[in-house]
Amino acid sequence: MNVTIVDIARKAGVSPSTVSRVLSGHPKISAATARKVKEIMEAMDYHPNVMAKSLVSKVTRTIGIVLPRPAEELFLNLFFSEVIRGVVTQATRSGYDLMLTTGSTEREEVDAVNRLVRGRRVDGLILLYSREGDPVIKLLKENNFPFVLIGRSEEHSDILTVDNNNVQAAYDVTRHFIAQGHTRIGFVSGPPDLTVSKDRLAGYRNALAEAGIAARPDWIVEGDFLQESGYRAMSFIMNVPDRPSAIVVMDDVVALGVLGGVTELGFKVPQDLALAGFNNIPMSELTSPPISSVDIGIYQLGYTASQTLLRAVKGEPVHQQRMLIPHRFIARESSIFKPPS
Repeated sequence: MNVTIVDIARKAGVSPSTVSRVLSGHPKISAATARKVKEIMEAMDYHPNVMAKSLVSKVTRTIGIVLPRPAEELFLNLFFSEVIRGVVTQATRSGYDLMLTTGSTEREEVDAVNRLVRGRRVDGLILLYSREGDPVIKLLKENNFPFVLIGRSEEHSDILTVDNNNVQAAYDVTRHFIAQGHTRIGFVSGPPDLTVSKDRLAGYRNALAEAGIAARPDWIVEGDFLQESGYRAMSFIMNVPDRPSAIVVMDDVVALGVLGGVTELGFKVPQDLALAGFNNIPMSELTSPPISSVDIGIYQLGYTASQTLLRAVKGEPVHQQRMLIPHRFIARESSIFKPPS
């Protein structure tokens, strides 16, 4: 038989309403009474009915994460598991559970988020991507629903965001190659509708322009965040006339594919192609050669997004609309090589 509030109240010698106040953290309940009731709850293995409680309080103590499409490919990239780890750590410490949602199409994605919002199944949402013209952001703003975007919005300056300075980060990587004498520098990008792809491409172009180096379209390849994308990019880039001697890659998982593709074609890194990526995943240090990478603080992105969302959900002040997580470039063997003059 399930233990009820009435059972707890009888055992503690208090009223059921007092037990309810203990569960809700009511300030008028003394510390001694709260401690006594909680000890009895634990001894009797009592678990409150969260659904029933949320109907009364209109608070679910659950936050949602909107995953980017396509979901079936999501966890092949360690960025997403690490950023979710950051979200989970902060949410759990604050007593919140997590719910994940996505869709295979834009319509499915909007419908899934709409169900969470209209049904009040979560108290707030974290979006793990930033996309141009995103209808999900429009939906959340129209409903005045708390959310935090991991990334930068080009259209909405009034929303809460947690991001890196991706323009500067890509600029730093490109300057690293230029400083070693490279003048033929390529770029393997991500999906073109993502803001992070645009920002990193802009940083790459800025560094080239500052150095008086032309950005050649045939040295820039668009793809996705999978290892296979980097592998495919190399079958094209390494066969263009006057091919690049160095390449900036949007993501370390893609860089692993680049490394595999270059090796299979009979070239060497960094002697024939210097290489650097983003995210500093653990695998980057274990490859041969180890891959240079920009550490963007993935865990901290998730942790800060979760922390910011919970403040917004509780009505606490959030002092910055846009929070920036610092980045640092870690040079390893894949990018440290001076080409012959």
